[in-house]
Amino acid sequence: MTETNHHQSHILGFPRIGSHRQAKKAVESYWREEISLAELEKVGQQIEEHNWKLQADAGLDYVTVGDFSWYDHVLDTSALLGVIPERFGKHNGKVDINTIFCMARGQAPKVQETTACEMTKWFNTNYHYIVPEFTEQQTFHLASDVLFNAIDRAQAKGYQVKPVLLGPLTYLWLGKTKGKDFDKLTLLKKLLPVYQEIINQLNAKKIHWVQIDEPILILDLPKAWQDAFVEVYKQLDFKQVKSLLATYFGGLEDNLAVVKKLPVDGVHLDVSADAEQLSQLAAQIPADKIISAGVISGRNIWKADLNKLSQVLHDAKKTLGARLWIATGSSLLHTPVDLDNETKLDAELKNWLAFATQKVHEVAVLANILNQGQTSFSRELSENQAALQSRQHSTRIHNATVQQRLASLTKQYAERKNAYAKRALAQHKVLKLPLLPTTTIGSFPQTKEIRVIRQDFKAGHIDAQTYIQKIREQIADVIKRQEHLDLDVLVHGEAERNDMVEYFGELLQGFAFTSNGWVQSYGSRCVKPPIIFGDVYRPKPMTVEWSQYAQSLTKRPVKGMLTGPVTILAWSFVRDDQPHATTALQIALALRDEVVDLEKAGINVIQIDEPAFREALPLRKNHWQEYLDWAVHCFRVSASGVQDETQIHTHMCYSEFNDVIDSIAKLDADVITIESSRSEMELLKAFESFSYPNEIGPGVYDIHSPRVPSSPEIVTQLENAIKYVPIARLWVNPDCGLKTRNWPEVEQALTNMVSAAKSLRTKYNQESASLEELPSREA
Repeated sequence: MTETNHHQSHILGFPRIGSHRQAKKAVESYWREEISLAELEKVGQQIEEHNWKLQADAGLDYVTVGDFSWYDHVLDTSALLGVIPERFGKHNGKVDINTIFCMARGQAPKVQETTACEMTKWFNTNYHYIVPEFTEQQTFHLASDVLFNAIDRAQAKGYQVKPVLLGPLTYLWLGKTKGKDFDKLTLLKKLLPVYQEIINQLNAKKIHWVQIDEPILILDLPKAWQDAFVEVYKQLDFKQVKSLLATYFGGLEDNLAVVKKLPVDGVHLDVSADAEQLSQLAAQIPADKIISAGVISGRNIWKADLNKLSQVLHDAKKTLGARLWIATGSSLLHTPVDLDNETKLDAELKNWLAFATQKVHEVAVLANILNQGQTSFSRELSENQAALQSRQHSTRIHNATVQQRLASLTKQYAERKNAYAKRALAQHKVLKLPLLPTTTIGSFPQTKEIRVIRQDFKAGHIDAQTYIQKIREQIADVIKRQEHLDLDVLVHGEAERNDMVEYFGELLQGFAFTSNGWVQSYGSRCVKPPIIFGDVYRPKPMTVEWSQYAQSLTKRPVKGMLTGPVTILAWSFVRDDQPHATTALQIALALRDEVVDLEKAGINVIQIDEPAFREALPLRKNHWQEYLDWAVHCFRVSASGVQDETQIHTHMCYSEFNDVIDSIAKLDADVITIESSRSEMELLKAFESFSYPNEIGPGVYDIHSPRVPSSPEIVTQLENAIKYVPIARLWVNPDCGLKTRNWPEVEQALTNMVSAAKSLRTKYNQESASLEELPSREA
């Protein structure tokens, strides 16, 4: 069939971790120097080839190539374009994989360790990318053959290859300036020739279509960037290669006017995120261009309504004819690999779900329906509708008690008894902490011994009493180590927790869990998000026993550790049959019950982590306020059931806070800890023009790197922090949990951190802040 009478089908990308996390296991073995580079590359090629075959066997017209990565696709783009900061050495030729790993982690085999590049969230997902660093004198050159080698291998197998590239404007937008601030658009003159060189190589390989990802087109763009799109795509000469400009995670809105003017051959829309934009663009796009309709969500795990979507596509076909393609909304990177790997999930729930492999088949079925008619696929449509009806009418979804509690909420549920200034005095009397109190974010190393304990209990190899005793031994060890380190506020170490969201989901009603539903978070870090399928409530206490035991071992305060409602929501696959705000409020009430029980058990410091608070913002500012209102409300509901003497902490990481600082203050947490080490305290600039009223703990060292910072380095970080935060309200802590690190790294880093705090206490000649100064001192 030709494009004149056939609706083409494709996906924007497929998970690269492997169906059983082969990539994670291989790369970590390589970092430990247990396998060679050749052995590592073989694993990667096997994953790629499996993914290509899956797409081809499903009947997709194009196999997507270039979506595999050992760490991060934005970092790979930096390698492709030769954007390597000077601290990683000179790279005038090709960039090797060890340099890439060193940029990501600060460390790699046979490479001198140094400070890793900054990491931040990929749009509003839970995926992290490595931030490109640009100087005013930045140069670019074609510095990697990885993409071209993958194309050669795929073509050798006979596949119709569609390479994927991160577009030049999105790449620049995602980066940061170093040295001094400047307009990143000035780099286009030097960047575009390298993109042209890539396009020329694609032409030489007789590529038919190339996917150019420009997801920033769903953001609020300054006019200069909107104008740059037209200029950039006029300058790029695709020659015989056809260009598919891909947007995802939202709607074009005002940028539709930009896109319809671009000299590209096609535009991809994430219809699953914004259904209205398909008809809007179809009515305006020139008659020689195609539209790729991303009707299958790349973000959730629910079966698509194939009847409904086929009608959407048939409506679009009336305008577009065969210029209509069918695709996923975004890359399937954000979904688990294959539902068939779930052998323990109950049949009813499993029948409601679709993972990446199943979504590939949903795309193929919709394309076939469009090309051949519904009657040829009546069995598939009938089975799909039966699954949707089963979910809609299941008695497992709704709980009358939960719904009645939501209906009875009053304003007082979201208010502490007194304002921070009065609470701070009460907390100071109870906790008696020194100036610059030291603490950690919550987790300590998840050693092999801890993992074995949990696995043995889960498998039934040890009974509950033995499991409790073994976990208590781990807690006692962590408390002893922290006292030896002389930390001021301790944690129990979270030995009992597999994941900061999964742990709570397993103890709450309305959640379900997979055995192999892994999704990449960053690098080799994978998470297994819970599935929220029904109304949420807490049947019994979740953390109280562990926290109470930890507190019994020490006279120092031990923090109770909880994950907040927005983060549990954001890092789960969430039901789509009610507003997210309603589900979040259900979670908040369950957490409120836990907070109150922790206080009753003698826990005076309780941390409710909300690392996803900023990341969950809608991508368009005109939708922000609605989200911020319910997100703040849910946090306050979870935290406001305690007395003044109980100190509420929260933690946020890898986010730009400037634009939501007012809402963060409205959370009214007594202490907020934030990531700021990789950005050299740049995040604290948000506090220059906003007098944050409560206490702040900026992360003083990067836990995502194995590199141990020296005490003088941490002193420098704290001195920078004191420029923005009054020392009387400043805490000292790492920038995130220590779960992924090993004990030698952790103990040395925390020793240096405590030493730095003590040296500054001496310098400022105060053992602790005065009571009057604590709540009110200005910077």
